[in-house]
Amino acid sequence: MSGRILVVDDERRMCEWIDTELRLRSYEVQWYTAAKEAHRALLHDEVDAVLTDVRMPGTTGIEFCRQISTEQPGLPVIVMTAFGSVESAVAALRAGAYDFVVKPVETDLLVAALERAVQHRRLQRQGRALAETGDHRLYFGDILGESQPMQRVYAQIARLAPTHASILLTGESGTGKELVARSLHRHSRRASAPFVAVNCAAVPEALLESELFGHAKGAFTDARQERQGLFVQAEGGTLMLDEIGELPLAMQVKLLRALEARTVRPVGSDREVQVDARVISATNRDLEAAVQDGRFREDLYYRINVIQLDLPPLRDRGTDILLLAQRFLATFAASTGKTVTSIQPAAAERLLAYPWPGNVRELRNVMERAVALTSDASIAPVDLPDRIGQHRRQRLVLDTEDAESLVPLEQLEKQYILQVLEAVRGNRSRAAVILGLDRKTLYRRLKQYGVET
Repeated sequence: MSGRILVVDDERRMCEWIDTELRLRSYEVQWYTAAKEAHRALLHDEVDAVLTDVRMPGTTGIEFCRQISTEQPGLPVIVMTAFGSVESAVAALRAGAYDFVVKPVETDLLVAALERAVQHRRLQRQGRALAETGDHRLYFGDILGESQPMQRVYAQIARLAPTHASILLTGESGTGKELVARSLHRHSRRASAPFVAVNCAAVPEALLESELFGHAKGAFTDARQERQGLFVQAEGGTLMLDEIGELPLAMQVKLLRALEARTVRPVGSDREVQVDARVISATNRDLEAAVQDGRFREDLYYRINVIQLDLPPLRDRGTDILLLAQRFLATFAASTGKTVTSIQPAAAERLLAYPWPGNVRELRNVMERAVALTSDASIAPVDLPDRIGQHRRQRLVLDTEDAESLVPLEQLEKQYILQVLEAVRGNRSRAAVILGLDRKTLYRRLKQYGVET
């Protein structure tokens, strides 16, 4: 079945003609000669798209379209308007219509519009299914990934969320530290209280103390009224201090006191305010090295780093790259109304080969660009930026100049074959393709290494 379409037109012959044409193309059709009857049907039956005439007695197509966009937002409505009636088409789009076709209707144009609308609806459902799935092998809240590194992250979140311990999230920029912090909050006993996040690097140094601790009225120029700081705003909940490694030393002293005393003093005030917020810090810097260099206080480091949770870079997450790419594709295709549904194998190969220095954030931007540029139903290498579309895996480099540490070629070959096999999670067919071997040869080598086939 191509899709379920609800048709409304006050001319019975028009409904019957559309019904015949669409059923020939494997659509399931319900039709009505009044919008009121069609509206009643929509209360009980789920459809993929609505096709309605504009000019009808009683409830007009514009009014019906507005009704649907209010009650069932996201359900695509295509309106049929008379030739030359630009005003009707504009009014329909303003009322929430997905598209319009001109009467007398050309079958090919109508079918093309319906195909786009049905695909748009299906992508919306896929996006909801991704968000609502209960399969924690793939998802943990809003975090997506089935690789072993992410399974370890999920296990740590599950163990750490119920505790009150301060947590330091480490990892490269773009690895999803805020998503993890939100997940820790959502699965904690503080979930009903606020989650407040601040990027310490984004707040000017002169305003940082006021931002975190608040200020009294008249504390400085433009302080016309008292303002609560983020510690107080996060009362009972979680405060995320992102890029904490960028805090100036003077501010580090004040933060340490707030964490130890569980009180803050607003700027310009002489009173202490009790606070109860779990602090989750995050950084993409090596704080231990910063401590050694005197750029970060050692006592603060140990205060925020009761438990450290390391997030893996995207390049170490294997086929999670394609899972994430497909999710971003569905999201951007649905938001733009484009019928892009898949990634070509050649493009998928480039995505897997690229090292992703910008991690998940970079992948998201790449997929948004690819969906915007493609004119096909699938993403091809040409739709990817040159740095990815033309990328090839680098040759193997031995990071040593010590002849004593070099190994025989046979041993190096064994190590590499087993590494590839581990990277593809034991999929021998895929490993054979990557290695450029036929499967019999690979099986023979594995038997030689003592690996069961």
